[in-house]
Parts: sequence; C-alpha cells; structure tokens
Amino acid sequence: MPKVLIADKMSPRAAEIFKDRGVDVDVITGLDRDELIKIIDQYDGLAVRSSTKATPPVLEAATNLKVIGRAGIGVDNIDLPTATSRGVVVMNTPFGNSITTAEHAIAMMFALARQIPEANASTHDGKWEKSRFMGVELTGKTLGVIGCGNIGSIAATRGIGLKMKVVAFDPFLTQEHAVELGVEKVDLDDLLKRADFVTLHTPLTDKTRNILDASAIAKCKPGVNIINCARGGLIDEAALKEALESGHVAGAALDVFAEEPAKENPLFGMENVVCTPHLGASTSEAQENVALQVAEQMADYLMTGAVNNAINVPSISAEDAPRLRPYVALAEQLGLFAGQLTESAIEGVEIEFVGEVSELNVAPLTSTIIAGLLRPLLSDVNMVSAPALAIERGISVSEIKRESKGAFDSYIRLSLKTERQQRSVAGTVFSDGKPRIIQVKGINITAELAPRVLYTTNTDAPGFIGALGSVLGAHGINIASFQLGREKPGGDAVSLVNIDNEATPEVLQEIANLEQVTLVKQLQF
Repeated sequence: MPKVLIADKMSPRAAEIFKDRGVDVDVITGLDRDELIKIIDQYDGLAVRSSTKATPPVLEAATNLKVIGRAGIGVDNIDLPTATSRGVVVMNTPFGNSITTAEHAIAMMFALARQIPEANASTHDGKWEKSRFMGVELTGKTLGVIGCGNIGSIAATRGIGLKMKVVAFDPFLTQEHAVELGVEKVDLDDLLKRADFVTLHTPLTDKTRNILDASAIAKCKPGVNIINCARGGLIDEAALKEALESGHVAGAALDVFAEEPAKENPLFGMENVVCTPHLGASTSEAQENVALQVAEQMADYLMTGAVNNAINVPSISAEDAPRLRPYVALAEQLGLFAGQLTESAIEGVEIEFVGEVSELNVAPLTSTIIAGLLRPLLSDVNMVSAPALAIERGISVSEIKRESKGAFDSYIRLSLKTERQQRSVAGTVFSDGKPRIIQVKGINITAELAPRVLYTTNTDAPGFIGALGSVLGAHGINIASFQLGREKPGGDAVSLVNIDNEATPEVLQEIANLEQVTLVKQLQF
C-alpha cells in the first residue's frame, strides 16, 4: 500500500480521499526541514501547500518518493530540477483558486480606492476623520490588466462589471479573444500610460521579473494605483517605494512580496500601501477545491500510474507509453522551438501527424506541443493545462492526420499563425529513438537539438560559416555540431548550431551584425 504525507494544513477530506482510494496517509504539519528529512523516506507521496519546502536536501533524503502534489498553482517551494532528476513527478492544481485570487485583487482595488484599511484603523481609534479619507469612484476609471490568462480574465470581467474601461497586455492574448472578453488589447507602454489602476496576473519568469521596474513605473499615469496578487518579484519594491513617496503612484495593494514570509519590507508602514499575507487563494471554497483535486491526482498516480496536471512529465497512460514516449520528446522540442521564436500573439496552431505517428493517440502529443509553445512565457503550463490555456487566449488548435508520401515514414509538422507572420517546424524520430528537426520555415535541414542551440536565418553567401565560427571562437564558445539548410543557392538559409556554453547578449549582437545574418536567437531545450 503506497503511503502519503500531508505536510501542510488542508481540508480533512483530502485524507479521506487517499484512504478511500487505498492509499495510507499521515497528516503531520508544521515540520521544519530537519524533521521532514528524518521521515520523508517513509513516503511515496508528499502533499503540500506553500509552507513546506521540497528543497534538494529533502528530495535527496526522499529515497522512496514518487510524487509531490501542490495544492495550488505555484511550485516555487519545490525544487523542480532536483525532483525531475530523481524521478519524482510534481503536480499542481492550476484552476482550483482562480476565482478566489481574482476576487482578492478586486477587493484590494476597492481598499485602495476608498482607503478602507486606514479609515478602519482611524475609526477604531475614535478619531472620526471623515474629511481625511476622500476616495475615488471606480466607475469610469481605466483598469489595466497585465496578464490576461485564467485569473486575469476573471479580474477583467469583474472590472467590466464595475463599469470600468479595461485594457489588457498579454503576448498570448489574441484580438478575437480580447473582443470576447470585452477588453482592449494594448501594449505594455500604452497600458501604463492610460490605466488608473494596474493589476498584475502573470507568472514570475525571466521575462516578467520586475516587469514594473523604475522605468515602467515612470511611464505610469500620475496618481496610478498598483495591485499585485500574483507573484512577488513582478514589481521592483524599492522603485515602487520611491514612486509612492513622490506621489507619482497614489497607492499600492500587495498580497505577495519578493521575499516571503515577509516579516520586514521597505513598504510596510506606508499609509498608502495595503498589505495582506499572501491571501489570494485563502477562501474555504478554494482550499477545499485544491485539496480534493491534489488528493485525487496523487491517488490516481500511485494506484494506476495516471498522470494529471504534471509540471515536469507528460500525461500519458500506461498502455500508450512505450510507443508514444519518443514522439513526446519530439513534440516538446517542436513546441519549445516555435515558442522561443514567437514574440507576437498566436492566433492559430496546425499540427500535422504524418505516417506511423498518425495511428497513435495523438492527444498527448498535441498537448505537449502546446505546452512547449506556451512555456517560454507561462512557467506553470503543463500538458493538462495547456489546451485550456490555449482556449482562454483564443488560440485555435487543429490536427491533421495523413499518410506519408515523402522521404520520412513518420513525422510531425507544427505550423503557427501569429499576428505578424506564419512559421513552421517539422521533426521525426530516427531509428535510434532520438528526435530530429527535419524542416524549418519550409527549408529542409536535419539536426539533433542539444540543450543550447543557436538559431540563425541568413542569406546563402560565401563566408557565413567562417564568420560565425570566428565570432564564437573569439569568445571561447565551442561548437558541438553545425547544420545548415538553404532554400536555393544564394537564397534564404537557416542554421542550427549546438554550442557547449552560453552565448551572452553581446555575442548574439555581434553575430546579428554579420553581413549575411538576418536573425539570431539562442534556444534552450
């Protein structure tokens, strides 16, 4: 009988679900790291919220651990690389607390607009300072939503219900879906310039970290109010403090902080700042939903091998696994390849399954491709959540199955339509079981992708390979393999260069300055 440790407080019904499914369960909360390390080797599963930290030392001691379930969305408290390297499946519950979090953001907006916390404290002190607390109406004001995914979309519709004008910035939001929501799609600078209230609903990634830094805050409309119920680290807190002190920002409402638990913070004590201790998901309904969902997912995995809402592994049934496994690896590479090259909203995705692969259950492959496609900007996306996230953003996904009549018996082609262009990439699985790229932008090229790849588009002209090699060599970057394909002699060409160490932005700029080069990007797989 598998055994699970529930290490954080959650609904008692979660333990009941484990027992009903034939899983032994212990509920021991409040363990510190050393206490957890002493007992974790007894368990096949670990169910957590945000308090318990699955750090490398904990995971190294967890010799029998097979799955970690996070009752919530973010997995910041779980070391994903270590879990993955040790074969531990990490699951989350991406949709259980969306409404609750969006409602908290709206509540924080009301608190700012009417200065409710300060007015409450003043009245409790018996001051009756009625003239001190002059608020503003929300009706007719402009709400700027940064990140219009599941939670952001709910916050946007609540703003519309309050008769606010809603503008949204999200690289994945299509114009059609914006119209359906009733929001105006804008770029970030336009949103900052126009919004009376700015609310953040984006994951924390390398691209979104400090998305509201000093430069961005300076672009905001004077007197703006800023709300963050998403992730600490999205706002430069020092820059926000300066803007609050100068009056450029009228107020801020923060449920999340760069360092948590936030016992000290430079923003604490400021009259125009409302703070709550990461309460976005803290309603009885949300906690019940995520607790039951994580228990069901973990029990299914431990008893049947079914994988749902996994962050670090694809969701594939035991029956399909042997035949699908190599194509899953290919699908992930195709999605990541296209996703890292796409910088405008995706309107449509077409996936062709040709030959032998078309006879398989392609649903996991489609989900894997979409997850890879969205992952560069949405760190929490996985195979299960990817289709729903695509629908939320108005991205149409179509599948085509057909027989092979070409050089390869079986391959997958991914074609994208974005606001600016169309692009495609195709790949197959060779007899060694490893995926290969076989076509990019209609140009035939055969390449195995390494963890770090330089992708270039260039004109087919003498001297390109030597010039590129010289730049990399001058900076001590070793070439592991170099593959080049061209449309025709003297025409467009693409190259995929596997490199052993990272190319800095300065190196990439130097390559971009080469006469033959039209585009260079560093891709990671």
